[in-house]
Amino acid sequence: MGAGVDGVLLAAGCSRRAGVFKMTAPVGGQPLLLWGVAALGTVCDRVIVVAGAGADKVRSLMAGRPEVEVVVNEDFASGMLSSVQAGARSVRAPRFFLLPGDMPLVGAAVFRKMLEREAEIVVPACQGRRGHPVLMSSRLVAAILAEPRDSSLGRFIRRQGSQIVETRDPGVLSDLDDGEDMKRIDALLRVGSDHE
Repeated sequence: MGAGVDGVLLAAGCSRRAGVFKMTAPVGGQPLLLWGVAALGTVCDRVIVVAGAGADKVRSLMAGRPEVEVVVNEDFASGMLSSVQAGARSVRAPRFFLLPGDMPLVGAAVFRKMLEREAEIVVPACQGRRGHPVLMSSRLVAAILAEPRDSSLGRFIRRQGSQIVETRDPGVLSDLDDGEDMKRIDALLRVGSDHE
């Protein structure tokens, strides 16, 4: 910790495909959101959780955690970029991670490996496929906030350029969209996926 990095955990979506509010759904013995908070907490002094749909549930789940700041994206229905912007506004450290809240399998070693790079944007990959989290310099916050609503994080990164880090961690590609994903990821977490 103390590496001069904040974590932005994106937890604002509606979870339509999952059929339940994903962020508080139990996965691997605890609410899904807590996996991301714990993973970011291994390298970040502060974790900014961006809530939207289900904001009250997210707030109550994060109560009593001084290292977590919950910000609410009232415009969450317009897409993930608006949540990235809402989180970026609260960043105070020189660099920050962006992690979707439905990716509980990212190992702590991924964050550490990415922090070794000096590029303005660092993106992890597994066998050549790009994934999450994304590590960004806070010098880019103004440009992110200026990005038009009909754009996306992917477009922004393509325009700015990024450094790819091969992690060999399939967790950087594993998000949880529906009930089948939930069962599969729940089983993986219960057998003790590598979170060291």
